[in-house]
Amino acid sequence: MKNYNIHIILLLLTISLLSCNSSHKDQVKTESSTKGYTIQPVDIREVKITDEFWLPIIKRVQEKTIDYAIAKCEEEGRFENFLIAGGEMKGDVRGAMPFDDTDVYKIIEGASNSLISAPNEKLEKLLDSLISIIKVGQEPDGYLTTWRTIDPAKPPATWVKTPKGERWDGLFMSHELYNAGHLYEAAAVHYKATGKRNFLDIALKNADLMVDTFGEGENKIEAVPGHQIIETGLIKLYQITGKEEYLKLSKYFLDNRGNPGHHELFGPYSQDHVPVVKQDEVVGHAVRAMYMYAAMTDIAAIQNDTLYENAVNTLWDNMVNKKMYITGGIGAKHEGEQFGANYELPNLTAYNETCASIGDVYWNHRLHKLYGKVEYFDVIERTLYNGLISGLSLDGTNFFYPNALESDGVYKFNRGACTRQSWFDCSCCPTNVIRFIPSVPGLIYSKSDDTVFVNLYASNEAEIDLKGEKVSISQQTNYPWDGKVNFNITSNSEITLKFRVPGWSRNEVLPGDLYAYTDKFSPQPLLNINGKEVSSPIENGYFVVTRQWNADDTLQIEFPMEVRTIKSNENVEENIGKLALEYGPLVYAIEEIDNPDIDAIKISEKDEFTVKKEPILKGVNTISNEKLKAIPYYAWSNRGVGKMKVWINKTNTDGN
Repeated sequence: MKNYNIHIILLLLTISLLSCNSSHKDQVKTESSTKGYTIQPVDIREVKITDEFWLPIIKRVQEKTIDYAIAKCEEEGRFENFLIAGGEMKGDVRGAMPFDDTDVYKIIEGASNSLISAPNEKLEKLLDSLISIIKVGQEPDGYLTTWRTIDPAKPPATWVKTPKGERWDGLFMSHELYNAGHLYEAAAVHYKATGKRNFLDIALKNADLMVDTFGEGENKIEAVPGHQIIETGLIKLYQITGKEEYLKLSKYFLDNRGNPGHHELFGPYSQDHVPVVKQDEVVGHAVRAMYMYAAMTDIAAIQNDTLYENAVNTLWDNMVNKKMYITGGIGAKHEGEQFGANYELPNLTAYNETCASIGDVYWNHRLHKLYGKVEYFDVIERTLYNGLISGLSLDGTNFFYPNALESDGVYKFNRGACTRQSWFDCSCCPTNVIRFIPSVPGLIYSKSDDTVFVNLYASNEAEIDLKGEKVSISQQTNYPWDGKVNFNITSNSEITLKFRVPGWSRNEVLPGDLYAYTDKFSPQPLLNINGKEVSSPIENGYFVVTRQWNADDTLQIEFPMEVRTIKSNENVEENIGKLALEYGPLVYAIEEIDNPDIDAIKISEKDEFTVKKEPILKGVNTISNEKLKAIPYYAWSNRGVGKMKVWINKTNTDGN
């Protein structure tokens, strides 16, 4: 971290506002973020990333993007708003959005995840300073939405939809409960990272206000959030404190969506058109949807609620079979940042908000914890390597809000630009990337009883506590550029390891029939133990190995890679007569800078391609032949404005 001389932080450091003592102290118990789930993630503090693909991305966020975002938040008045709300400064609300407070929360969450894997005293002190600023803006009863505290009659300047009024007026767009949700999520991670209560106490005070304000009972408000996330945030606070009221309120907000006898419905845009247990199609604002489905999955697990469980399974099936892009992106329409109709998947005008991809990973990770099925990590892997990291530039300071699958170099799809932007008036995506990327090591492994799941392939050193026994795993690989993965494993007793065979290696683009490879890839994944090939059938998408591991034992898996061509389901009209290119888990794109005649390029299923490691774009495998040169989709738009395509016109049967 840079040593910022932020005048606001220095001001706060001179006054004693920070205390780690609180009336909430007796609420805090041992955190149990896995309650109700049969499978537990292996914590990021137990996994040290050494990977040549993911470590540079994580370090870029830790060392550059966090600093950059803090500077932007200072420039745009994010910190000042807390101080103005608390009377430490004078002025009107600054910024454009009623949820600007959450940018600060998400930066703290991402930095806290960074602290878990890479302790940093300067960063920790900086976070204490930011938290002290937040505390200034909190009202005595716990309320915390700065724009409304400053002057409810003057919403943020450019946010014309925000209603003018007192607390809780116009919850459809006021984002007061959305702000609270991100506060809770960030405070839970900060508490986990540092053991400090300074941020957690702010969140608990606010959550207690929510419990006293919303729900059934005299003098309570019967309402639901316009933008979901408070539901998962409340569940995280419940998991930390054991306070049932938080869990009850979360389910209350979910149970009453789509209930016209309870409130005036917000409609499909906010997934508030029918009760959640009766929803069978993913609709509306994609980010709202992902956060809601994640909370529903939590409820299904914690309370063994079969109605919620059936609903999330039905919704997931609809999404992956009819509404997901080949990059793992979701949300077809710019209008309302929302899902389109079934099979409505345009390329030039695709929305695919970065935040939606992040939310989709959160949801699928919960489903994995519930069931342990490979299909959820097939979706996670596809999203991670393609439609999620595409949201962050290779220099760490430019961003995609939407992630299009085609560009004509003219249409300004990225909120006023046809390339990456350095920031947005609505900066939810840059700060959500900060929030998410440092947590990636926590996705690699999970565990259940005497079983360790290897979900993702990335070089790392892990120490896993499996029912009191230590399991050491060392993983070395050049994935995703190469399919060879080497392991050294040590265990004191017999354990089972389940190695996920990625969908692309099982001839499955995504679960379901939305996409398909044009040919069946015949080379099979190979498993070797101590240099000897093991004849181990793939069981439900996993190589399953049970044994006691000695320090000198080695295991190698090879997932053969070659360039594949992909076609869409014929119901996706946009992609009729087109093919896409893929190598391993990576979707490829052609850019005008490499292909001046990009609009004339056509390919066929029979084309042969060369894969070559090149130093461009921080080092990538390119795909080429006499017709084209393709790069990984995530790396496009890092070399200036130009045309781009993922779906490429197919040659006619006569070769034209």
